[in-house]
Amino acid sequence: MRVAIKTLGCRQNQYESDALLESMRRDGQIWVGPGEEADLCIINTCTVTKEADADSRQMIRRAIRDNPSARVVVTGCYAQVAAGEIASIPGVDLVAGNGEKARLLELIHGLSRKGPPLIAVGDIRRTRTFEPLPPPVAGSRSRAFLKVQDGCNYRCTFCIIPETRGPNRSQPKEAALRDLRALMDAGYPEVVLTGIHLGTYGRDLPTRGSIAGLLGEMLEVAAPARIRLSSLDPHEVGDDLIGLFGRFGNLCRHLHLPLQSGDDRVLTLMRRAYKAEMFRRLVERLAEAVPGIAIGADVIVGFPGEGEVEFERTYRLLERLPIAYLHVFSYSQRDGTVAASMRDQVPKSVKASRSFALRSLSEAKWSLFRRTQVGQPLTAVVLDRRDARTGRLEALTDNYVTVAFDGGQTAVGRTVNLTIEAVSEGRTLGRMRGV
Repeated sequence: MRVAIKTLGCRQNQYESDALLESMRRDGQIWVGPGEEADLCIINTCTVTKEADADSRQMIRRAIRDNPSARVVVTGCYAQVAAGEIASIPGVDLVAGNGEKARLLELIHGLSRKGPPLIAVGDIRRTRTFEPLPPPVAGSRSRAFLKVQDGCNYRCTFCIIPETRGPNRSQPKEAALRDLRALMDAGYPEVVLTGIHLGTYGRDLPTRGSIAGLLGEMLEVAAPARIRLSSLDPHEVGDDLIGLFGRFGNLCRHLHLPLQSGDDRVLTLMRRAYKAEMFRRLVERLAEAVPGIAIGADVIVGFPGEGEVEFERTYRLLERLPIAYLHVFSYSQRDGTVAASMRDQVPKSVKASRSFALRSLSEAKWSLFRRTQVGQPLTAVVLDRRDARTGRLEALTDNYVTVAFDGGQTAVGRTVNLTIEAVSEGRTLGRMRGV
């Protein structure tokens, strides 16, 4: 079969799509890219907001329209919570939950040629073990994702993820190291560790591991290839993890910390497990301990009860701190969450203006951070894309800066030494050292 996979949502979904393609490849199937005719279309959906649901439905219908003779399989978080709704879309053949991804190939082979859509969605809230997928060793990317944790035991009032991903489940350390070695053998110069709640890695294992303990062993296995961490909650970044930056040169100087709000009352309403002052101390300590580190933050604006005073506290906190960039989200009511029924919902126009303010702050901070890197010797991985305007190669530095440079026939996935020469509003320009 010619197989096409469309992915919405987070890095976790991207890893799982890559792993599903690896399963298909091992089974003798052929991956096809955008615009190519497919015999099988897999849509890996997201449901983090109502807008994500709509995007998922749109992508499902587009796949059916563009591939009228293909089998259409829908999986992911939206499939986990809205299987009947998806199955009612004419042209869908299979709806599979997140817990069924590991046996998706088996389900596909079992489809009959005629009949109603097959729904295979179990109660993922009862799942207690990590479901392994094959590491995507044959992917075309210059960087690989590696999932080592799934699920979440927290109950943030705005979040549906515990219902779609189930409780915290960690990959045993030996299996995680095995998958990492497979990616190293495949030649990847960078691996991004992912998880739904990565900082809780190991808490469910008999040996009670930790993300810092796993990361330390992974950095030794991966060297000289580098490892990048995806999001970690602020209260889960401890001394042991910070110390790894000083011990290992192949740990990317980049951390993404979901702040969500800089006001303690709003954080309490959200049921977040930290306070604004703790976040401030952590960011300042990281900036001092790890020179050149890029620190990003998630922020939700317009959460129920967020007034002008609460928003101003968030803005001023982020303005003062050495944050490199922000991911800004307008709060969206999500059915099935506590916050959806809270009083003091914020008008859409107010959320839009606050989002604009924070996005403008993010742009200014990102420009400032990149300017601090001008003249610095940096290592970067060459990406499988080029700068749209100049056609130059692009490479990603360990501290998250995408640099356009003249690299001749430099191979995708190669690690190069760069110096940043100029920063403009839309791009960062550099040159290979020694050229």
